[in-house]
Amino acid sequence: MTQQSIDYHAILPELILSGALSLVLVVDVFLRPRRKWLAMPIALVGVLASLVATLTLVGGEPRETFGGMFVVDDFAVLFKIFFLVVATIVLLISFRYFQDGRYYQGEYYFLLLTAFLGCLLMPSSRDLLMLFISLELVSAPGFLIAAFRKGDVRSTEGGLKFFLIGVLSTAVMLYGMSLIYGVTGGATRLDAVADGLAGLEGGRETLALAAILFVVTGFAFKVSAVPFQFWAPDTYEGAPVPVAAFLAVASKAAGFAGLLQLMFVAFIDRAEFWAPVFAALSIATMTFGNLVALQQRQAVRLLAYSGIAQAGYMLLPFALAGGGARTDGLAFSAAVTYILIYAVMNLGAFSVVVALSRESRGLLIADFAGLMKRAPLVAVAMTVFMVSLAGIPPAGGFWAKFFVFTAAIDRGGLGPWLAAAMVVNSVISLYYYLLIPRMMIFEEGEERPLLGSTLVRGVVAVAAAAIVAVFVFPDLLARAPQLATLVP
Repeated sequence: MTQQSIDYHAILPELILSGALSLVLVVDVFLRPRRKWLAMPIALVGVLASLVATLTLVGGEPRETFGGMFVVDDFAVLFKIFFLVVATIVLLISFRYFQDGRYYQGEYYFLLLTAFLGCLLMPSSRDLLMLFISLELVSAPGFLIAAFRKGDVRSTEGGLKFFLIGVLSTAVMLYGMSLIYGVTGGATRLDAVADGLAGLEGGRETLALAAILFVVTGFAFKVSAVPFQFWAPDTYEGAPVPVAAFLAVASKAAGFAGLLQLMFVAFIDRAEFWAPVFAALSIATMTFGNLVALQQRQAVRLLAYSGIAQAGYMLLPFALAGGGARTDGLAFSAAVTYILIYAVMNLGAFSVVVALSRESRGLLIADFAGLMKRAPLVAVAMTVFMVSLAGIPPAGGFWAKFFVFTAAIDRGGLGPWLAAAMVVNSVISLYYYLLIPRMMIFEEGEERPLLGSTLVRGVVAVAAAAIVAVFVFPDLLARAPQLATLVP
């Protein structure tokens, strides 16, 4: 048996993060109750060290290890940096929230870093088995931290619902992967799967198409696409707010990172079959999310249904695949750009909700009343996030939708109709996205300072500045996805 050499530089970010989460778990055992908060600085240092290690991979030649199952290229590096930045933000907004709430802080930071380790592995996974392991490494800790508020029946219900639906989606996805493994003659690497699917005919081809549907169904659960979205609002509402931010941004982005690799690498030759499926998923998801969001009166549930609608926009580029290398490249880049911009504006919105959670347990939209007088900078930032999610300039969310719209128009055929559906849904979403700004600016509220921590306020300010900067300088994010494409 030949021994495989391991490229330790390629897996250095994952090794550092693994060491950090292990250190958090061990150190927490020896910390006194009043010192449990030290788990967060240790976790933060580990994330930053992993980020530095990832930056050393920028601009280098693609690296492969573990027999080609793990690849570090521009796509992987871009998403690794993205996930580590998101991890830093989630840690910062979690610190005071979990310190004040008497939670098990060591266990929380250990589970959170474990989930982010799965996020780091996802964009480098070019093998069905690696994709499955990465996705479950993201999901399994999420089941636990979603139910971390043990005294709240809504948290227990949301965590249980997330667990049951997650297990079901895993079973469906794994069954589809096993069928693909069978019909392609034992292929698991994504490039080998693509070659194996290209030559199928007759019954084997029909079975392969069914397998693709099963895999897509499994990932649809992960990204909360309709009709597999029903776990998300209850889970987000019941979970601690920083956990809801993690699920809405990092967990969803990890699902999309895996889906991009599967659909544009392994299954691209069958795009004429699955692209119409994504068209239906996209329209149904954005429409359902926007219409139900109109009825919400609780901030986290509103952001949950907003996230469902945003998932519909992110699914739209998948429906444009199969039109040639140029069209596929535009669609791929548009999807990646949307994911990156969505993360900034959604994390910013959740950070404001975290700041408000110190004085409002219900987190109703009515609780935002008068925030402009109490905390003008936070209110302005929240207005920027809501306007950006709606796709209105001068915020970066405008460019996110513009790039998807441009790719759809360029595709032709069904593309312009999908672009029109996106525009109609964006108009519908204006009502509920502007509801919170209207409440903050025009409604009277209590005359007292906002109790949000300095760390959370800092995150809010940086995120708002980033969203405005992306609008003013769109090349900040537009070029990176173009360079990090997996389309040949």
